[in-house]
Amino acid sequence: MTIHTLDGVPPPAVAGRAMPPDFAECYSASFGAIAGQLAVYLGSTEEAQEVTQEAFIRAWVRWGRIARYEDPAAWVRRVAWNLATSRIRRARVALRHWRGQRAEPVAGPGPERVALERALAALPADQRRAVVLYYLAGLPVAEIAELSRVREGAVRTWLYRARIALAKHLTDEGDDHV
Repeated sequence: MTIHTLDGVPPPAVAGRAMPPDFAECYSASFGAIAGQLAVYLGSTEEAQEVTQEAFIRAWVRWGRIARYEDPAAWVRRVAWNLATSRIRRARVALRHWRGQRAEPVAGPGPERVALERALAALPADQRRAVVLYYLAGLPVAEIAELSRVREGAVRTWLYRARIALAKHLTDEGDDHV
C-alpha cells in the first residue's frame, strides 16, 4: 500500500511497531485535510504539519482504542486543533511577557573589550576555543581536551600559543593608542 503524504511528511513511526493498515488509511485520507485547515489557522504550513503529526503520533499510541471509534480521523482532528490552540496561547503569553519587558539601554563595549574581541578573532579556531573554555568558562585542561577530542598536551600548546599571540596583539594595539 502506498501512503500519500502532504509535502513529503511521512506517517509517524512509534517504537518500531508495524503500522496497522487502518491507521495508514486514516493517515493517508486525513493528514492533508487536517494540516491544510491548521495551516490557515496557524498561518504556517510547517507548524500545521508538526501539530498534525503530533496528533497522529498520539493516535498511534492509542490506536487499539481509537480504531474502534466511528470516525478515528475526527479524534485526530480534535487533538490537532487542541494542540494548535495551545500553541497559539503559549505564543500569546510569551508575546505579552516580551512586550512587558523594559528595554534597558546597555552601554556599548569599551575600547578594551573591542581590542580583546579583535585579538581573539585573530587567533586560530582551536586556540580561540581553548582560551574561551579555559578562561571564560573555567573548564580544566582535561575537559577541554575531551571536548576537543585531543590530548591535554595539545590544549596546553594552544593556550600557550594563544597567550603569546594575545599579548603581542594587545600590546601592539596599546602602543597605537599611547
